[in-house]
Amino acid sequence: MPESEKVTMENPAKPRIKVPTRAEREKTRALIDRMGLNTVCKEAACPNIWECFQRHTATFMIMGDVCTRNCRFCNVRTGRPAPLDPGEPERLASAIKELGLKYAVITCVTRDDLPDGGAEHFVRTIEAVRAVSPETKVEILTSDFAGNHAALEKVLEAHPAVFNHNLETVERLTPALRTKATYLRSLAVLSYASRLFPDIPVKSGIMVGCGESMEEIKKTLRDLKAAGCSLLTAGQYLAPDEKCHPVDKYYSEEEFAEIKAYAISLGFVGAACGPLVRSSYRAGEMAEKVYG
Repeated sequence: MPESEKVTMENPAKPRIKVPTRAEREKTRALIDRMGLNTVCKEAACPNIWECFQRHTATFMIMGDVCTRNCRFCNVRTGRPAPLDPGEPERLASAIKELGLKYAVITCVTRDDLPDGGAEHFVRTIEAVRAVSPETKVEILTSDFAGNHAALEKVLEAHPAVFNHNLETVERLTPALRTKATYLRSLAVLSYASRLFPDIPVKSGIMVGCGESMEEIKKTLRDLKAAGCSLLTAGQYLAPDEKCHPVDKYYSEEEFAEIKAYAISLGFVGAACGPLVRSSYRAGEMAEKVYG
């Protein structure tokens, strides 16, 4: 997203994006560029990129910047990815140490071209962070590993602080929005993680404004809770460009409050719901609800 770009207020509920001054965010961006790292903040055109960079944090994206899937809500490039970079885990770990992060979120592009979906690379990255910054908690936001439970188990055995996999949308809209992914497979990933490692908090996120109803949202939250999720994020969908799925509706603050209240009533320990909330937004603060 260009530095000067802001979301206009054509619709009263449409969120405004604040852009801090260059000096406040330059350290983070310069470090990321110097280390040759990718962030979902940039590649997915996250509306919170400048706020997070201002706070000297980012959501790091491993395994390249080209995804093997072409989901209709996502801004990440799709195509044939490059081979894995064996030096990436150590560079990312060095960046986390230099930024002094006590909590780091690491996500990835989906790598259906790899037999294990990149699970081993995730493990190497977690281990590299712990080697240089043992006090840093690492949350991982993974793909569905194409339903490969052995790959999922390999990642969970590295014992991340939080395991996150996004359901993204309601069941009815999943085929139109998520290439190759299925609603039931994602629920199965979350359920398997929560059953296999009950001491690792399980988190998921959805976006609203794609054409779903409030009742569909509430059913989705019930499905997530039944799958063992204890942490939830829900944010407004903002189409990255004209080729993506169009925005059907902008939810009001009151509607987001309704979603959050319903999530808490179901027993979610933490629920961040708001127009600019994204799956890793202020993730450390949400994790504190579990870890105290």
